[in-house]
Amino acid sequence: MRKFGLIGHPLTHSFSKKYFAEKFEKEGIEGCSYELFDIPNAFDLEVILSDDPEIEGINVTIPHKEDVIALMDDLEEACEEIGAVNCIHIQDGIRTGYNTDYIGFKNSLSPWLGGVKPKALILGTGGASKAIKQALIDLDIDFLNVSRSEDEDQITYGDLASDPEIMKTHHLIINTTPLGTFPNEEGIPAIPLEQFTAAHFVYDLVYNPPVTTLMKACLDAGGKAKNGHEMLILQAEASWEIWNS
Repeated sequence: MRKFGLIGHPLTHSFSKKYFAEKFEKEGIEGCSYELFDIPNAFDLEVILSDDPEIEGINVTIPHKEDVIALMDDLEEACEEIGAVNCIHIQDGIRTGYNTDYIGFKNSLSPWLGGVKPKALILGTGGASKAIKQALIDLDIDFLNVSRSEDEDQITYGDLASDPEIMKTHHLIINTTPLGTFPNEEGIPAIPLEQFTAAHFVYDLVYNPPVTTLMKACLDAGGKAKNGHEMLILQAEASWEIWNS
């Protein structure tokens, strides 16, 4: 039995388990299993792999994408640049970290924008945001990081409210936080929704519900919105390629 899985916390719902179960059945892939490992600490991965050394591949989700780096023997070059791991390949006991969030987002965003390259605001500064940042750099899209705390590399949500010029000049809003995810669907990053216009794009990495509160606010203003479902499919397929390389 080839074994794969997902680590994160909390894992109240999982796209990955359902996706891979359906993939194995639909494509006639036999002798494979995909399990969930809800661990509060990334270093608990050591216990999982010690208990089951046959595991070949692990996906990593919130909040472990950065902490898990310390458990890797090697990092793929782009992943090292990003500073976050969401895919681990284990071969002959060697753990190599990859970032398929980067692949999934980049390959999903570019066609959706249709050749337009609006300036972007990245909401959140966690592990997922690091992959988004690298993808935007490679796509030659200017961006600002937005967080609750001010830093030399980021602005705050308060800055968006006090300076309308920021939203006027940054038309691509990317939510990398879990705010708005089921069952807390009313959650939303603290941005001034009244500043949305028909020129705005919202790319929300949340995929459940299909239309988040943030997406709806942009759509109601005549803008465009996309959830993270396609990105998840692309990153899952990239993980499968890595595990079978």
